[in-house]
Amino acid sequence: MQRSLAILIVIFSAAVAAAAQPEAAPQNARQALLEMFFSKTPGTFEKHLPSALQAALHKADTGSGTSMLQQFSLLTSQLNAQGKVLQTFEAGSTLVAVENAQTGDKFEITVERDDLRADEDEIELAFRSYKEGQIQKAPVFPHLTFLMKSEKGLWRLNELTFSIRVALDDPELIKTMMASMQQRQLQSGMPVQSIGQSQIPANDTGILGSMRAIATAEVTYAMTYPNAGYTCSLSDLDGFGGGAPNEHQAMLIESRLASGKKNGYIFTLSRCDGPPASHFRLTAVPAMQDVGLRAFCMEQSGEIRSSADGKAASCLSAGAPTH
Repeated sequence: MQRSLAILIVIFSAAVAAAAQPEAAPQNARQALLEMFFSKTPGTFEKHLPSALQAALHKADTGSGTSMLQQFSLLTSQLNAQGKVLQTFEAGSTLVAVENAQTGDKFEITVERDDLRADEDEIELAFRSYKEGQIQKAPVFPHLTFLMKSEKGLWRLNELTFSIRVALDDPELIKTMMASMQQRQLQSGMPVQSIGQSQIPANDTGILGSMRAIATAEVTYAMTYPNAGYTCSLSDLDGFGGGAPNEHQAMLIESRLASGKKNGYIFTLSRCDGPPASHFRLTAVPAMQDVGLRAFCMEQSGEIRSSADGKAASCLSAGAPTH
């Protein structure tokens, strides 16, 4: 009798304890979005896609190598392997932060807007990067908007919108626009005017404009494709191609410039440390040496330097600022 009573007491206590445990809160749209892209659990990305898209992706998978669905969920492991620290946040203005432990450089994905309406949640994201603790300003601001819809208790990514905001009062953008206009004047035989207070030789004007165009494209590319960062392939920035812009043809600069040769100069990108790359170097050297033309160079900071000997190495090591 006593043994039976003890068993009943144990069962009753367990039932009371189970009833006292609070139920886990249902996953919200933001948590689902983070789980999609950063969970290490196989199949997590797939389960948050619409059923029709899941079926199409499975049909497209040939079965050889890694499936298309699995490739989307490798971001976290890739970053960890490169010594970068990744953090995700389920609340607050920051969604994702990636920091390079060696350089201290930091990249953030921020939540600009989170509008929940019944079974729909529209989440707008923006991007910003830091170098040595200072935010890096850019004239071009890409935004991504994810429309999440709840289906049978599960949030799924239903729509994706990409937009770009351009600051028309940004000094660097104005310089690039003016240099581009003056380059067209130079090519058409019209006289070239000075930029600001400093007179720039006519044969340098087009080169500076091309370098600023590449630098602006690099910033846009890194923000649009944060998994890649900056690119060291000019062809990735190419401005023409079929279909929508993509990581290998971003449609940001003209094809002639993307070829690496323009106005008698050879343009070269180097020192990309990624992916995702947080640095790049751009050099422009005269195609014909010993003709008295300068070499130009710049890094991701945006400052253009030059060397009178026309050599890229001299410009990178001891180039003088070009105004």
